[in-house]
Amino acid sequence: MNPPIPGPSFFIGKGDDSLISFGSGQPDLPPPEEAFAILASHRGFKYGPVAGSVALRSELAKQYADAGPDDFVITNGASEAIDLALRAIAPPVGGPGGKVALPRPYYYSYPHNVRLAGMEPVYYDLEEGKINLETFKKAATGSIAVFINSPSNPTGTVQDVETLKAVEQFCAREGIYILSDEVYKDLIYVRENYLLHGPHVVTINSFSKTYAMCGLRVGYLFSKDAELVKAVVEMKTHTAMNTSILAQDMALAALLSPRSYVTSYVDVWKERRDRMYTGMRALGLELWEPEGAFYVLPTFKHSGRVVSDLYYTYRMITYDGAWFGAPDRVRFSYALDVTKIDEGLRRLKDFLENEYKNY
Repeated sequence: MNPPIPGPSFFIGKGDDSLISFGSGQPDLPPPEEAFAILASHRGFKYGPVAGSVALRSELAKQYADAGPDDFVITNGASEAIDLALRAIAPPVGGPGGKVALPRPYYYSYPHNVRLAGMEPVYYDLEEGKINLETFKKAATGSIAVFINSPSNPTGTVQDVETLKAVEQFCAREGIYILSDEVYKDLIYVRENYLLHGPHVVTINSFSKTYAMCGLRVGYLFSKDAELVKAVVEMKTHTAMNTSILAQDMALAALLSPRSYVTSYVDVWKERRDRMYTGMRALGLELWEPEGAFYVLPTFKHSGRVVSDLYYTYRMITYDGAWFGAPDRVRFSYALDVTKIDEGLRRLKDFLENEYKNY
């Protein structure tokens, strides 16, 4: 009997020539050449500002309306930005806890992030990956904060602009923080990204997906809430201190690279999206067409068993939808070369025609 697969950590970092990994959301495309070019002469190895490189924050500010460098904190990936933002808005230790409303399906770390900050996750269920405003408002009412994830991991859906504007208005009126996870904002196939606005909006982003720099762990948060930014910097002083100086300089070089780097890769992702979506539909699977990011979330019965059989018998990595609050689905990433996508779909066809039909 095969050992159980407890969660995503089982797969992170795994890989060999026999494996087809539809698991990790890690781009297989290279970062901009400009990011590599600084390595030969880089000599920055001293401590840097806790909030992050002034040059990097200043350059980021040019991408956001009415923004200045002091509205940003550079973090160890988007994950640290989420963690610090949640702890900054959490009630005092020892006091009554607070609720944070999460979309379901959700990115698998969200509930853990909320609990680690001493708060309680509550959920608003998405309808085919989209926000139902009435469902959202019921979960958000009485919450300290809500999460918005558009484009979404794991659903690949992009929320409608009118819905996002209604979320803004409701949360501003109710005094609720919005944590807007936009790490896939540059990987949208249906429209331009819409940046959420409001007095207590915290935008989370990263260089991992847009610039294929996952392992360098450079993320950031942006907010016009000066007190929240101040609290985040104070906490970071006593946890990680500054984010890697070298990684920040590489991120700045990537940010200054031609915009064509980003736009040309969107075409690559869209081609792969079409290949995965049409291939899975041809296999008879039920799924919605991704509008952004690089994930599909088809329906499977016994999703945990599916993930185990695909890994141990067919040498394929996939992620159990149960880890994302969707136990009747399996997440596939298409952040891999088309030849591997085609081979993976071939193995999936064999699985469906053999093991799966006997479930």
